[in-house]
Amino acid sequence: MEVYIPSFRYEESELERGYTVFKIEVLMSGRKHFVEKRYSEFHALHKKLKKCIKTPEIPSKHVRNWVPKVLEQRRQGLEAYLQAVILENEELPKLFLDFLNIRHLPSLPKTESCGSFEETESEESSKLSHQPVLLFLRDPYVLPTANDHFPNVVIEGVLHGIFYPHLQPSMESEDLAFNFNFAICHL
Repeated sequence: MEVYIPSFRYEESELERGYTVFKIEVLMSGRKHFVEKRYSEFHALHKKLKKCIKTPEIPSKHVRNWVPKVLEQRRQGLEAYLQAVILENEELPKLFLDFLNIRHLPSLPKTESCGSFEETESEESSKLSHQPVLLFLRDPYVLPTANDHFPNVVIEGVLHGIFYPHLQPSMESEDLAFNFNFAICHL
């Protein structure tokens, strides 16, 4: 996993004083996505991470947000902070991955359950999210439509392999495949 903060921008709001948003680039498994976070979100993450892993120093909270040179130093410091968290810890907490909008996969190296970003102490936060294994273009349990002249042998084979791996294909399946091939050849 690689993390960079290539840029930042100033955001003005009618509801509150203006603030700076840092654009985080996350590269993982050949995929790239971006996340935007304010310094206050970095600071909240740091406070939670300190409770469960070794954390590097985070750039100072009190700076003059409108000075470009200072903002660039903060950008560099936050980038170094994220990179150090990754490098210095054998396992990364779920709340760190939440912060970077990374899905929690059981095979993902460097992950550990340390709570989620929103609810650090919740039991629900340590559970893995559901990951789809198969994708069907339509529900395989629904009866074929009237215009289906032949059974969908791929779906039947996948379902058979998943739910009945110990059973050998019957002659009926072989007959269906023969009839399918016969029908195709004689159309």
